[in-house]
Amino acid sequence: MVDLTDSAFEAAEARGREMVKSEPRAVAARYDRETGRVAVELANGCAYIFPAQLAQELHGADDEALSVVAVDGAGFNLHWPAIGADLYVPALVAGVFGTRDWMAKEWARAAGRAATPAKAAASRANGAKGGRPRKKRAN
Repeated sequence: MVDLTDSAFEAAEARGREMVKSEPRAVAARYDRETGRVAVELANGCAYIFPAQLAQELHGADDEALSVVAVDGAGFNLHWPAIGADLYVPALVAGVFGTRDWMAKEWARAAGRAATPAKAAASRANGAKGGRPRKKRAN
């Protein structure tokens, strides 16, 4: 265990007091089954709502597991006991819903599903040429 000096403890307490004043904190949270979104009421009077499936820790969880959410850690943490998931409120408000790698894959997956006129035209043009070229095998 690390020995904590009085000055280090006082510095940590000062950082904590500053965080309570400056960082977004939750006072309440709930899951809306109809929309599939989590609504978070913040201490500053604002509200933050996000699709549950957008968060890495909640992705794939069912409505039953998502319906029980608790505010922990002076409002800095949301906890779902049924799935053991914890989300950090300041990160959520900043748009961080998972690890950098997971978020990049989710954005790429969503972009790949997007239907645009340009993608449709490219697909038609490629089909007129006989489709995607076959991969060449190394002999």
